[in-house]
Amino acid sequence: MKCMGRKCSFHLVLLLAVLVLTAVPLSSQQAPASAATPTTAASPATPEIPKTVNEKLAQLDKDVKAAQSAGDNAWMLTSAALVLMMTGPGLALFYGGLVRRKNTLAIMMQSFALMGIITVLWALVGYSLCFGGNGPVIGGFEHAFLRGVGAEPNPDYAGTIPQATFMVYQLMFAIITPALITGATAERMKFSGTVLFLTLWFLVVYAPLAHMVWGKGGLLNAAGGKFPCLDFAGGTVVHISSGVSALVCALYLGKRTGYPKQPMPPHSLVLSFIGACLLWVGWFGFNAGSALAASSLATSAFVATHFAAAAAALGWSAAEWLKNGRASALGAISGAVAGLVAITPASGFVSPMPALAIGLIAGVVCYLMVTIVKAVFGYDDALDAFGVHGAGGTIGALLTGVFAQQVINPIFGADKPVGGLDGHWSQVGNQLVGVGIAWGFALVGTIVLLKITDLITGVRVTEEQEVQGLDVTQHGEEAYNLEA
Repeated sequence: MKCMGRKCSFHLVLLLAVLVLTAVPLSSQQAPASAATPTTAASPATPEIPKTVNEKLAQLDKDVKAAQSAGDNAWMLTSAALVLMMTGPGLALFYGGLVRRKNTLAIMMQSFALMGIITVLWALVGYSLCFGGNGPVIGGFEHAFLRGVGAEPNPDYAGTIPQATFMVYQLMFAIITPALITGATAERMKFSGTVLFLTLWFLVVYAPLAHMVWGKGGLLNAAGGKFPCLDFAGGTVVHISSGVSALVCALYLGKRTGYPKQPMPPHSLVLSFIGACLLWVGWFGFNAGSALAASSLATSAFVATHFAAAAAALGWSAAEWLKNGRASALGAISGAVAGLVAITPASGFVSPMPALAIGLIAGVVCYLMVTIVKAVFGYDDALDAFGVHGAGGTIGALLTGVFAQQVINPIFGADKPVGGLDGHWSQVGNQLVGVGIAWGFALVGTIVLLKITDLITGVRVTEEQEVQGLDVTQHGEEAYNLEA
């Protein structure tokens, strides 16, 4: 029994020794393996995780920029179409209804012709003169024949849309501006004279003003010009230039035969009414589109535009009601256009309440210009191009300096005052300089160009042609064939 007990004890000890000896290498092998597991897993993954995240972030940033560019581009193409609609059919119908029946096609044809003429000039040299180079007065020829104008953005003007989109949007402004002048020359200027004069006017008056105010390095450019003039969508470039030139043209051409003794009422206020409504809608592309992006600034300009038009329509109608005891449809639509003109330079700088004030002031002042000032001085501004655009543009440009705020558009930098409401009253002085230069360019340029045109083609039709009507004498057709 003892032997057996010793033997069992020996076997038990031997078994324990074997277990110990086998356990040691197992643990020694497993420990490094377990320690190595996180090392081998982490070692290649550590650089790969940040790399993957960075790639995804880069792709996300690229997708966001592409989406922003697509949205901005869609809005700007829509705005370009809206601004073109302002010329045809908007202005064509508005002016077409205001003239006598025998001159309907003639005035509409002038707007339509400019859609073709200015487009070709713009492609050849116009865009380059306005937005090429960085001179203080006029651009260069770097984009002549639209060289270098394609899908890539131009960061100097609009960094999120193709330069071709920016180019075609600005073209629509260049089309409507000279077309506004035809309101003063209506019913008595030759078609050949109109074509030559407005072609020269675009190159000599419009292009320099557009570059000075909006072009890189321009004298009046708000972003670095010597006299930073606030003009969001064309108070000086479009409305003052065309309105003042319209006055010069009216004075140079003289009065229509029979004016003012012979009544010359609009032949179709229905056409004018439709045209005015199209102008109102199109003006959203004119002003809100000038934000050059589908942004909150575009929203602000859109709201300001609408509020000013409404206030001006009411202001003109109220003034007319007080004077004549009734408000007319012609007065209401004229007031709306006056408000749209006045808010144009301010639309991207003012909040809704100042927009209402600008519109109201413009409606009343433009009414006085059309009904009293014109009568006192006796000039024949046939469709009141100066009374609405020249006066309205001047009022709007000056009031922009008063009401502009950095909270709407910090154009001079973060927390820097913009206009009088911000305490920066010297901006009104800059606005005066811009207005003065626009008036000067328009006055001098128009007089010189009218003289040149008169020598080459003549500017005014004969009295016999005027009495017969420009539709027949200039185009050989009539707007209404009542015998058909």
